[in-house]
Amino acid sequence: MKKWEVAQIDKELAKNLALECDIDPFVALIAASRGYTEPALLEEFLSDELVFSDPYELTDMVKAADCINDAIQQGTIIAVYGDYDCDGVTATALLYSYLASRGAQVVYHIPNRFTEGYGMNIPAIDKLNEQGVGLIITVDNGISCKAEIEYAYSLGIKVVVTDHHLPPCDIPVCEAVVDPHRTDDMSDFKDICGVGVAFKLVCALEDVSPEEFIDVYGDFVALGTIADVMPLINENRSFVKAGFKLIKNSNKEGIKALLKVSGLDNEAFSVSRISFGLVPRINAAGRMGSADRAFSLLISSDKDEALALAEEINSENATRQEIEKNIFEEADNIIFAQGLYRDRIIVVAGEGWHHGIVGIVASRICERYSKPAIVLSIEDDLAHGSGRSIEGFSLYDAINSASDTVEKFGGHEQAAGVTLKKSSISDFRKAVNTFALSQKPVVPVLNLDCKLNPAALSIDLVYALELLQPFGLGNGVPIFGIYGAEIDKITAVGNGRHLKISFVKGPVAFQAMLFSCDMDSFLFEKGEIVDLAVGLEINHYNGKEFLSIHIKDYRYASIDDTNIAYELAAYDDFTNLVPRDYSEFVPTREQCGAVYKNILKKQCLYESVVQKFNNSIGLAKTKLIIDILIELELVSSAVTDGNKKLSVINIGNKVNLENSAILKRLRG
Repeated sequence: MKKWEVAQIDKELAKNLALECDIDPFVALIAASRGYTEPALLEEFLSDELVFSDPYELTDMVKAADCINDAIQQGTIIAVYGDYDCDGVTATALLYSYLASRGAQVVYHIPNRFTEGYGMNIPAIDKLNEQGVGLIITVDNGISCKAEIEYAYSLGIKVVVTDHHLPPCDIPVCEAVVDPHRTDDMSDFKDICGVGVAFKLVCALEDVSPEEFIDVYGDFVALGTIADVMPLINENRSFVKAGFKLIKNSNKEGIKALLKVSGLDNEAFSVSRISFGLVPRINAAGRMGSADRAFSLLISSDKDEALALAEEINSENATRQEIEKNIFEEADNIIFAQGLYRDRIIVVAGEGWHHGIVGIVASRICERYSKPAIVLSIEDDLAHGSGRSIEGFSLYDAINSASDTVEKFGGHEQAAGVTLKKSSISDFRKAVNTFALSQKPVVPVLNLDCKLNPAALSIDLVYALELLQPFGLGNGVPIFGIYGAEIDKITAVGNGRHLKISFVKGPVAFQAMLFSCDMDSFLFEKGEIVDLAVGLEINHYNGKEFLSIHIKDYRYASIDDTNIAYELAAYDDFTNLVPRDYSEFVPTREQCGAVYKNILKKQCLYESVVQKFNNSIGLAKTKLIIDILIELELVSSAVTDGNKKLSVINIGNKVNLENSAILKRLRG
């Protein structure tokens, strides 16, 4: 369950904005809800004019540019030290291409995910030293590599760090450290990715404004910005706007080849299409083997070579998808069998899981359980893993609190990587969850732009909203709330994998699609009243346009989700034997009877029962009542295809609720 939050809108303000900016009133309404309440700010947001900050606002940028320009003039061999994800590969390709265009003696190194891991390492520095490298420039890494940088200096190699990750207490001592998250950094906008910092660096090296160089490298910057899920506001919006045009009409053979193998060469562009079409293929090179192939693809000027590399990477992406599916299913089974879903932070480990894929699996587990998740792959005595979090909870701080149990870690609030000993997994799990218990409980929030009468749904509305593109983090695809709609008909489509559902609200009837949900997984039945969170698209078929309504989330009508985070945390704490007072969750006999009678009517889905009694009984109390009924063998629970179903057993048998150990423990 997610907490639904509808944006607070000043309709009179939005009306005035629409008049002053000469835009559709609905666009003004959405923009105002996202903070663009001044005409000047809104016009700047909607303008096609690109706006960038001065690269020299970044602390140490002058030092970095002077050091690198001196190295170019002196003929020093320069190494660009990157990372194996899309942000790191695009940053490496960008800086390498620029230095090569300057006639610099330049080499590159992207560490192997499996044999080297993230960031700088001693063997790689030795290898670069053997090549005669005199200067290393890091991109998308380096801020946490203090010891490795000290080692490079012991060999006589200078280092310039460019990064965007959160710095440790002590930043490395080197020629320059360019990172917007430095505590002494003076730049206004901090949320640029690694390739964004690299782009700012080449602008400083060339001593030109970003506007003058964006047409050369905007495609690389856009790819990395989208891949690292940066908020598409401020200059990131300009990066992606400019990059869209360059990617669509690219003169780079590598990008053209990627578009072809992904089937996007004739498609309309959007952040989601790039995010799901191009980015996973670039990432697949590093996840499944060596990221060098993605780098070679991006800088390739040979059409045949680029197409061959793109096809190889495309094939590996398909293999990655199959491996991801298998690891997710195995991890999910472990989580369920061991009850790890009750923890505030899910930490799950498995032998030999693919290092390059555990991060994607962590994202899926985080989404499935609405909790931060860390997935670890065990090999020999070590476990390497990745974690993903939900907004409002810093995974970086959680891992930092358990730093005495890990060998190495780094990342952001929402995503982090970690290496620890196999023997420390249990201590690590306990430590991060102890930290989580000290924090305010959070759940994922679904932000709705506004409540919408279904009579307002139209193709014209979708076209009007195009003015707000590009959509992404910080400027999401508009999602609307349709409240109090009655389910009229449920139809399975796509070989039973999706549902087409008909609704009625007042005089208006409409249809919406619910993807990746079969009939057995749908929580409700015909005639029930629900609230919907929907997105809108336009489908083209036989030369005609059709409005397509996509259900993003759904629930019983008028659910009160004010205390959802508190209730879910209380239930999990109780099942995990966390000491506290649970007396407020003691159910009455009448409440137990109401839940029992609901299940008695028919076999039903667990989540459906929980939602139905959320308002009248409470989420945590309803979950506990179900546990009591199962404990007393009045109800059975079975999981089929990921769906937890409840059925009444021993009908007619009288049972004394006071015999419940759960009830006794609730009472203390």
